[in-house]
Amino acid sequence: MSQPDPVSRKRGSYRGLRLAGVVAVVIAVVVVAHGLIVRAAESSRLRDWTDAQALPTVAVNPPANSANASGLELPGRLEAFKRAPIYARVPGYVKDWKYDIGAKVKAGDLLAEVETPDLDQQLAQARADLATAQANANLSRITAQRWQALGKTSLVAKQDVDEKTGDLAAKQAAANSAQANVARLVAMKGFARITAPFDGIVTARNTDIGALVNAGSSAGSELFVVSDTQRLRVNLAVPQNYAPSVPPGTKATLSVPEYPNKTYTAEVEASSQAISAASGTTQMQLLVDNPDGELLPGGYASVRLDLKPHAKVLSVPASALIVNANGLTVATVGADDKIVVKPVTLARDLGKTVEISSGLAADDRVVENPPDGVVSGTQVRIAGAQPKGQVAAAEKGKNSKG
Repeated sequence: MSQPDPVSRKRGSYRGLRLAGVVAVVIAVVVVAHGLIVRAAESSRLRDWTDAQALPTVAVNPPANSANASGLELPGRLEAFKRAPIYARVPGYVKDWKYDIGAKVKAGDLLAEVETPDLDQQLAQARADLATAQANANLSRITAQRWQALGKTSLVAKQDVDEKTGDLAAKQAAANSAQANVARLVAMKGFARITAPFDGIVTARNTDIGALVNAGSSAGSELFVVSDTQRLRVNLAVPQNYAPSVPPGTKATLSVPEYPNKTYTAEVEASSQAISAASGTTQMQLLVDNPDGELLPGGYASVRLDLKPHAKVLSVPASALIVNANGLTVATVGADDKIVVKPVTLARDLGKTVEISSGLAADDRVVENPPDGVVSGTQVRIAGAQPKGQVAAAEKGKNSKG
């Protein structure tokens, strides 16, 4: 077998080196091209992300249907259904008291006794005056009867008979006056026993044994306060524009700070039918049952009135309203994620939410907290939604992997 000559071997070696060089160049070009493509893609994604982050982010929700529920929350003040501050009716000294604060009492129960030495002496004097007046009246009656008998015989003048008869009437009137004075002082003596006017609880005691008391509310302080807490009144100041929507019989739910997880049912009993010029509110009174005594008179309560819903009314958060020179408007987001500012008409302000009577559709995407200076046509990004650039990049990545 013949061996290849040296020239052929040398040509084959050159050909292999040339092929290896071409392959190396191709590989280098591919690596550089891939790097440029990746860098361009990363730059595009970064630009899309930056553009997306530069857009205002807003939270949107469709308006709620107010026909489902409508209410008005207001602060109220609890008061006893019946509350009687009890004053001394006669002056004297407290002899004894029977019930302290928090005690349950029945109508007629003795709360305290008052010693009345001055009144006792007046009563003794009045009884003595009554005895004198009755004795004078009896003597005048006997005298008048004798003169009337003599007058029938014409032995005495008719004028004398009339004088004796008139004297009897005067003495009898004096006796009646003395009797009335005695009855008055006896009645006053009865007020030395201070009793409960109705069933309830002693909510205040402002006296003690030996204390000097004066008669009447203008001269002395209240000795006791008795309150009926089986039912309570809730005083509520309702804004003028809601007053027609809260007629008697309107149901309400109230809660108190001491029982945060419990609610109580109340009902509107009466309205003052007048607007306070100072506050622009109507005073209303609700009744709530309190059989267990959990609600305390004088306490604060949060009251939610169940108002009748308005027909064809949508509600939005109060934070969605925009008030400026253009009036009352609401910002919505269109299908192209651009702001559309719509003028609206307010039906009722319910505090956290407001009712809109016109200007919105049920499928509008309402911006809950519109940014300052928002105008129609502003491009925004919806909170929770993936930016379109990122969505496109993700789809491209899926396709390339697939």
